[in-house]
Amino acid sequence: MNLQDKPPEANLTGLMEFVLLGFADMPHLRWFLFGLFLTIYIIILMSNGTIFLITKLDSTLQSPMYFFLENFSFLEICYVSVTLPKMLMNLGTHRRRISLVACATQMCFILMLGTTECLLLTVMAYDRYVAICHPLHYSLIMNPTVCVQLVIGSWIVGIPFQIVQTYQIFSLPFCGSNQINHFFCDFPPVLNLACVDTSVNEVLIYLVAVFFGVVPFLLIVGSYSKIISTILKLPSATSQTKAFSTCSSHLMVVGLFFGSGIITYLRPKSSHSEGTGKVLSLFYTILTPMINPMIYSLRNQDVIMALRKLL
Repeated sequence: MNLQDKPPEANLTGLMEFVLLGFADMPHLRWFLFGLFLTIYIIILMSNGTIFLITKLDSTLQSPMYFFLENFSFLEICYVSVTLPKMLMNLGTHRRRISLVACATQMCFILMLGTTECLLLTVMAYDRYVAICHPLHYSLIMNPTVCVQLVIGSWIVGIPFQIVQTYQIFSLPFCGSNQINHFFCDFPPVLNLACVDTSVNEVLIYLVAVFFGVVPFLLIVGSYSKIISTILKLPSATSQTKAFSTCSSHLMVVGLFFGSGIITYLRPKSSHSEGTGKVLSLFYTILTPMINPMIYSLRNQDVIMALRKLL
């Protein structure tokens, strides 16, 4: 809806609920999608839960790398649980309504957990950088106190920013259509329902996205450029292969998560397509949490051995 088509401010009516359209344009695929996303949700819970469990219980997986992986797996369970249960309920019952408060809460948690994932992936990249580029000082630099501080910082740094950003968005007046063409309360489609100029909110969103998305991504790229440079100097081809194998799994997760997220939130508004936005959102909200445990477990012999012992 264009600004010129929206009713004047005097006639604005506050909406108390929204309708998440989700995949309503594909009614013939309703039960197929329900079964698919239910299966994916179960896989995510079981696989990430298993990694969380074995990194907690196995004595051989008590290094900083697995401490970060443990937190990452727990984060993925929380992240996907904010969106998938509601999506499954909408597909199964056709009740697509969500209250304004519930919508704001969902958006806030998505933003906070997404920020945590960006920062935690950066911390994991830094851990690999220290382990490969400064192996003799690794235990000194990545001591337990520092690891706990890095994880706590990753979880809490983005909270005040995202609470303020969510409050600003839901302080706007909404009127007319209450239909959100998405499967969760993401801020681009929600902002489209506002009856006033949202340019200030969009600028703030860009700034937060750059600070918590682009900057961590550049730090990760910088860490891995140093890592690759160090790996290439290793005298043994076997050592090079082992180091590349350790890092490649992290790079796969980073590329998928940051790539889809940056394209979604930093592309020009003129190029926004609601259909494209929904597809891209599936990558960083569902696909990444699903493939993360597969990548880490299938490419890590220590995790495989711990899983065999557990079973």
